[in-house]
Amino acid sequence: MPMPMVCTRRHPVTGALRAGAAVALSVAGAALLTLAGPAPAGASAGSLPLPQRMADTGGGRQLITAQAPSVGATTGTVEWWQRRNGRWHRAGSAPARFGANGLTEGATRVQGTSTTPTGLYDLPFAFGLAPAPPGTLTPYRRVTGDAWWCEDNASTSYNRWVRPRPPDCAAAESERLADHPVQYARAVVVGFNYHHLVRGRGAGIFLHVNGRGATAGCVSVPAGAMARILSWLRPAQQPHLAIGTTYGPTALTHY
Repeated sequence: MPMPMVCTRRHPVTGALRAGAAVALSVAGAALLTLAGPAPAGASAGSLPLPQRMADTGGGRQLITAQAPSVGATTGTVEWWQRRNGRWHRAGSAPARFGANGLTEGATRVQGTSTTPTGLYDLPFAFGLAPAPPGTLTPYRRVTGDAWWCEDNASTSYNRWVRPRPPDCAAAESERLADHPVQYARAVVVGFNYHHLVRGRGAGIFLHVNGRGATAGCVSVPAGAMARILSWLRPAQQPHLAIGTTYGPTALTHY
């Protein structure tokens, strides 16, 4: 039976790494490392924590990285990091899943392509059918039968949680969140195309619990990891999610 995918409306596309991406990365790496600040004595670039090698981490003290080996990959790794005394320390990690058609640059993504948008994003709030895990401080909305995520480009509620669904938001173009009790047991909203809307770029991108396979554009992790992340997040520390690849133009170090 085909695996039901959630997060956005979709139609098939494919992605490919640009030729010479690994060479380009080696050239850009030195400049990006400079932006991250001087390396500790005796440390090589490869030994630095990933956030230390990134061009931007959002300015806070918490960061989640979602890294895939290439733009065509549907699996990778999510790690969460804490900044203490000027250094980034890994607080946890988990296997991750990405869009069925891999990843694509977030600034040019097209809605409905089943691709995960690369980039650096804030995390506005969380939601779920299950209760928030103990220690959760991120604003958390419980999913009920009348809670929807509007993905209708023509709606004034485009890319927003709505409860109930407004008349101008077509059900066929949106997600009734309770229809996905496994994936949306717990989830965090990713600030992709959220604060400055571009119609047609995409809606309903979340960090959520794994379903049966690849997603329709979200990042997903095992249920236990999702609970740990929610308990760990602290809004006062300005957490962000960075999505990208290991190499190439969409490498995490570019964001």
